[in-house]
Amino acid sequence: MPVQSTPRTWLLTNATVLDPESGDLTPDRRILVVDGTIAEVGGKETTHREAPVVDLRGSVVLPGLIDAHVHVAAAEGDLAALPGLSPSYAALHAARALETMLYRGFTTVRDCGGADFGIAQAQHAGLLTGSQLRFGGKALSQTGGHGDVRHRGDDSPDPGYCCPGFGRVCDGVSQCRAAARDELRKGADHLKIVISGGVTSPTDRIDSTQFSIEEITAVVEEATAANRYVAAHAYTPRAIERGLRCGVRSIEHGNFLDDATARLFNETGSYLVPTLVTYSALADVERAKSGPGNRNGKVFEVLDAALQGLETAYRNGVQIAFGTDLLGAMQRHQLTEFRLRAEVVKPLDIIRSATSVAARLLRAEDTLGRVAPGARADLLAVDGNPVEDIGILTAPEQHHRLLMLCGALVKRPSWT
Repeated sequence: MPVQSTPRTWLLTNATVLDPESGDLTPDRRILVVDGTIAEVGGKETTHREAPVVDLRGSVVLPGLIDAHVHVAAAEGDLAALPGLSPSYAALHAARALETMLYRGFTTVRDCGGADFGIAQAQHAGLLTGSQLRFGGKALSQTGGHGDVRHRGDDSPDPGYCCPGFGRVCDGVSQCRAAARDELRKGADHLKIVISGGVTSPTDRIDSTQFSIEEITAVVEEATAANRYVAAHAYTPRAIERGLRCGVRSIEHGNFLDDATARLFNETGSYLVPTLVTYSALADVERAKSGPGNRNGKVFEVLDAALQGLETAYRNGVQIAFGTDLLGAMQRHQLTEFRLRAEVVKPLDIIRSATSVAARLLRAEDTLGRVAPGARADLLAVDGNPVEDIGILTAPEQHHRLLMLCGALVKRPSWT
C-alpha cells in the first residue's frame, strides 16, 4: 500500500517510548510530529489543536530501524550476472526492495555497492516509496578483487559504470583517486572499497588482502576531502587492520576478527558492521546444489567464523552497527539478522545497533536513531517489549502497530 503523503503532522498518544541509548522505557508519552519532524515528546501538556490523534494504547515506540549494509539493486544472488541485466530491471528491483525493507521497519538503509544517484533521485522526486536511501555508487575493487566479477576465462574489459553491477575496477593510486572522485561527483553519500577477498567473487581468496596501503589511503583522502567517509569490505585481522590504520570509518563483515584487532576499532573510533544472515542464506543455497563439488566452499569458511567474530567485537566494546548484505531473493531474510545476533548479543544492544549506533555511523545522530525533539519522524511502534524479546522485531505482521516515515504514516493501528 502507498505511504500516506498527507498529513505529516500528528499527535501520538499513550505511547511507551524507548530510548535506545539509555535503555529507558517511559510510559504515557505523547509524541507531537510537525511537518515530518518530532516537535515534542512529553506528557498531557503536549498537545496540538489541529493534529490528528493516533492512540497507541501503550505500544512501545522506538526509532525507525537502520540497515547499514544492503544492496538494493542486486536483483540476482550471482554478482557476475548483474552486469548483464537491463538497467531498468535493476532499477525496478531496487524500488521493490526499498519498499519491502520499509514495511519490515527499516526507515533508512545504506547501500554498499550498486545503487546510484538515479535511484536516490527517483526517491526524492516521489517516484518510489521505501526506506530512505544512503547510496555509495559502485564499490571500488582492484583487478581480481571482490568487486571484479569476471571469471578467469573472461578477458573482456570491466563493464564500467553504465551497467548494473556491484563494483568497478581501478588499479594504482591515480585510478583509485579518479574512481573515488567520480563516485563522489555522482553524489555518493559514502565510498565503498573492498580490501580483502569475498565469498561471491569468482577469482579471489578470503584470506587475501586487496589494494595497496597507498591506494586505500588515496580513497580515504578523497572521501575526507568531500566530507564523506569510506566503508571497507574486510574479513581477516590483517585486512581489517590495514583498513583501520588507513582511516576507513567502517569495516563490513569482519568475520575473523580477533581481540587485538577489536581493540584497534576502539583506538580509531571506527565501526563494525557484521552481516551474519547473508552467510546463513548463502549456505542454504549452496547446500541445495547437487553435489559437494559444485559448492562454494568460501561460504562455509566465513559462516563458521561469523558468530565468533561478532562475539569478539561485542566483548571488546566495539561500536557495532546493524547490516545484512543480502542479494536477490535472499533479501526476504533481512529480519533474521536480529535472531542470529541474539545468540551472543543482548536485545537492547541489537536495537542500538539498528538505531542509535547506525545513526552515528551515518553521521546522522541528530536526525536519526532517537525519539526526541528535532529528530526526523521515523517511528516504529510495536506490540510488546523488544528489549525483553528481540523476536518482536522479526514479525511485522504480528507485532508492528505503527510505522512512520518522515512524518507520513505507512501503517497505523487498526483500532484508530
